Amino acid sequence: MSDAIRLAARLDKVGASQTQQVLVAVEQLQRQGVEVIDLGAGEPDFPTPDHVKTAAAAAIQDNFTKYTAGAGITELRAAIASHYAERYGVTYDTTGVVVTSGGKQALYNIAVALFGPGDEVITHVPGWPSIVEQVHLAGAEPVLVRTSAEDGFELRAEPVLDAVTPRTRGIVINSPGNPTGALMREPELERLADGIAERDIWVILDLCYEQLIYDDTPHNLPRVLWDRLADRTVLVGTASKSYAMTGWRCGWLLAPAAVAAGCNTVQSHSTSHATSITQRAALAALTGPQACVDTMRDQYRVRRDVMLAWLDADARFRVTRPAGAFYLFPDVSELLSPDGLRTSAQLVQALLTEAHVAVTPGEAFDAPGFIRLSYAAPMEQLREAWKRIQRFLG
Repeated sequence: MSDAIRLAARLDKVGASQTQQVLVAVEQLQRQGVEVIDLGAGEPDFPTPDHVKTAAAAAIQDNFTKYTAGAGITELRAAIASHYAERYGVTYDTTGVVVTSGGKQALYNIAVALFGPGDEVITHVPGWPSIVEQVHLAGAEPVLVRTSAEDGFELRAEPVLDAVTPRTRGIVINSPGNPTGALMREPELERLADGIAERDIWVILDLCYEQLIYDDTPHNLPRVLWDRLADRTVLVGTASKSYAMTGWRCGWLLAPAAVAAGCNTVQSHSTSHATSITQRAALAALTGPQACVDTMRDQYRVRRDVMLAWLDADARFRVTRPAGAFYLFPDVSELLSPDGLRTSAQLVQALLTEAHVAVTPGEAFDAPGFIRLSYAAPMEQLREAWKRIQRFLG
């Protein structure tokens, strides 16, 4: 019998998550006693707010530890619908809301429910790699529209419309974006929506970082789509970033009822539902005090501005100002050379092993020559990390 193990052919097109690989590498060094400053993590450094933890503890004490409805408890689905009604002026009832085990599962459920062989799905790069891989897993083909640092990585309507073909089935937009922090502007989304108004194309809007926008920039993208393409729009959100709940695994989607039902069917044969305790915690997050979100956002803004000043003072780094999320995405090609570190991936590996600073290579986001620096870390750690990077660069 052959020693070779044959995996499903669909995995031939899917790569492992490089962001997860950074996390694993950091953990390995830390187990060896190495003090690593982790600027590679895509999660808040703040603790989950106390009122959220209290609600989770109460759920355990109340024995709220059984199965729930697959789409989530009614109270949480209603709270999610209310959040988007109050924030954006879009109206969904609970039949159009599905609670998922993180925003990633929401996007996966959508990909499997809407896309299949022969379909093309447009998304933008540099961008979050799971979007592309989920399209592959659904059997469809991703079509990549590249944004540029010169434009602040903002997604424009024209290149997306230019990428549309008779096979286009969906467009996935992440705003604010990971890894760039860039926004799609309302007028650009209006032009895009008007351009596909007569086409059978779905728009999936990933709002993972929706409450982490730092400047006074209009960003009511859900309303733009609601007014033009309500019957072909799916919104995706999560408690992970806004409420420092990454490990709790709670996301959601809002869609026309038939699509929500299809996504719930996919979920019913995988994870069944988000954890009962997490659902109670997310309900408290959405309906409880919101000052915690403001506090975290204000701290991120300060860190962003300080780190931008550091990078701007070093001509070897070329960086654009992110409007949201908690990442800087500098061009580091000046630090690369044929007789030294040839790629940003090699630079990142050297920073980890020699400077003990973890960042994420641009290759993870289809952007070689860049690195992603997370400022979701205390200021003293950011300052020490920058000192280490500068010493390493010599």
